[in-house]
Amino acid sequence: MTEEKKAPVKEEEMQVKLYIVRTAIGREDQVMDFLSSNAKKMGSVHSLVYPHGMSGYILIEADSDTAVKQIAFRVPYVRGILPKPVSYEEVEHLIEFKAENVDIHLGDICQIIAGPFKGEKAKVTRINTQKAEIIVELLEAAVPIPITIALDSVKVIGKKDDSED
Repeated sequence: MTEEKKAPVKEEEMQVKLYIVRTAIGREDQVMDFLSSNAKKMGSVHSLVYPHGMSGYILIEADSDTAVKQIAFRVPYVRGILPKPVSYEEVEHLIEFKAENVDIHLGDICQIIAGPFKGEKAKVTRINTQKAEIIVELLEAAVPIPITIALDSVKVIGKKDDSED
């Protein structure tokens, strides 16, 4: 009786890897649609992620680089695939959401420092920490219109007094 020795499967081969696809900036959503429809036809692609703050790149979790090349083949706005897979630790900060400690409260007066209303003063009416946005009403406007602005687009210039409550 002869024993057949099977080659041990390397742990790297069994693991799912993260690949990065370069895209045209601003066209990430369109590329995601194409890639996801192609990935549904294949079984070796597990997920697609377009992380906020990483424009021009899409992360693909797949078994091999050939699977990534197959779903990205002839997709418009794909500029290429990075040759080596990346580790999860390298992109962890882009994927996981960590709520920031925000020192903005309802009723605070802030100055808008970015966007079309730059330089205007506004009052905070709502805070959405999940999306890192606030809803403000301009102080000098004739009609109060709620405007949604990113948290990093405002600077607090006046705190609401706690004695008003």
